[in-house]
Amino acid sequence: MKLVRYNQLEPQVPASFSSMIDRLFNESLGANLKQFSPAVDIAEDEKAYEIHVAVPGVKKSDFKIELLDGKLTISGERKQEEKKEGKNFHSIETQYGSFKRSFFIPEDVKEDQVEAAYEDGLLKISLPKREKKVNKSTIEVK
Repeated sequence: MKLVRYNQLEPQVPASFSSMIDRLFNESLGANLKQFSPAVDIAEDEKAYEIHVAVPGVKKSDFKIELLDGKLTISGERKQEEKKEGKNFHSIETQYGSFKRSFFIPEDVKEDQVEAAYEDGLLKISLPKREKKVNKSTIEVK
């Protein structure tokens, strides 16, 4: 089983359509709601799953990571720099506001050993896997 992005839309909706809807709402309403959806990379090897969330400029204390009933939720907030006298922004392309991403995790994850680290603007969450048990038996022909 693989790590799957949590989608509040109907399960039949293809991920590409869901991504379009996410972008549409984030780009059109995000400015008013001050919310954004950070980019996420998901990788897997034989020992663990890894989730990398691109959120530069967020303090470690502004993250909230929860694992409940097989759903991992990552949320937080990137606060916009306060306007200082004499400092005028000509362009702001980075994203500010609150964010929330959720994923259904596979059953083979050791939930009590999940770890998170934040460095260089990247939140890295490691989800170790349980060892696969191979059930093998030899059956004698009589």
